[in-house]
Amino acid sequence: MRSDTDGSLDRQIVQALQIDARAPFSRIGEVLGVSGQTVARRYARLRATGALRVTAQLAPLLDGQIPWFMRIRCAPGAAGTVAEALARREDTSWVYLTSGGTEIFCGVRARADRDGGADLLARLPRTPRVTAVEAHRILHLFYGGPLSWLDKTSALSAEQVCRLETPVAPGLAQQAPTEADRRMLGVLAMDARAPIADLAAATGLTAATVRRRLAELRAGGTLYFDVDYDDRLFDVGLRTIMWLTVSPAHLERVGGELAGHPQTAFVAATTGAAALCASLACADSASLYDYLTRHVAPLDGIHHVETAPVLRAVKYAGPVIG
Repeated sequence: MRSDTDGSLDRQIVQALQIDARAPFSRIGEVLGVSGQTVARRYARLRATGALRVTAQLAPLLDGQIPWFMRIRCAPGAAGTVAEALARREDTSWVYLTSGGTEIFCGVRARADRDGGADLLARLPRTPRVTAVEAHRILHLFYGGPLSWLDKTSALSAEQVCRLETPVAPGLAQQAPTEADRRMLGVLAMDARAPIADLAAATGLTAATVRRRLAELRAGGTLYFDVDYDDRLFDVGLRTIMWLTVSPAHLERVGGELAGHPQTAFVAATTGAAALCASLACADSASLYDYLTRHVAPLDGIHHVETAPVLRAVKYAGPVIG
């Protein structure tokens, strides 16, 4: 059985990797006050048990990609099969089973086309077991993407966070990825800590060129890191999707306030009747009730709130392995 000290160190390592997924274990250990070997050993254990996975992602809205949410309702017993099929697709970012296992909530990145992505529904698994589909385009991201819920945790002190952060290079901006960048991203999407030698082999570039290009993509915000972790490490027992119907006049303010709440892992404005969508991380049902009644209810401009618990994450950020 793990001790509380073990759990605290695991949480620190997870947050450290969110800040800089490619930081040497020796550097992380120095910041955390343990040996680099200890960090490497704990990381290997977390990764081997499926409690931790570190990936690299392309910045949202870059390269002509259009982000969408999809709510897919299925006949009883069918949602799991459809969700697994969706998870294997390259254009799905994440796939959740919600609403008692009869609904799928997933993120899709569609290429821009003449119809602005109108062919999205045609790419769904063709099965009569899908009873209803809603597709909502993301209009504005209040929290999410490069901003992780881990940034809201207190596993690390402000001083430790500062020591781990990579300085932003002035003058650099997001860049459309080259073909070599895409090959590099394909490796990093599986493992953000992949060795430089593996990235050089995938791109055909020299190790020095790969190091320089990777630094440019990170500093300009083209590339960011995402950490998938076992919720139990942070005492999160209930993930919930929340949709809010909000007056347009209050949309910016409500979205901004929700983004600042420690319970929100994702907040975005979308098309559709519910103008805001949020992903919540709570300890349990009582914590969710407390959040809804004490933090959401007082916000002016909200007309309706709908929630659905996440039963299972079929796919997190990054390709499905295996």
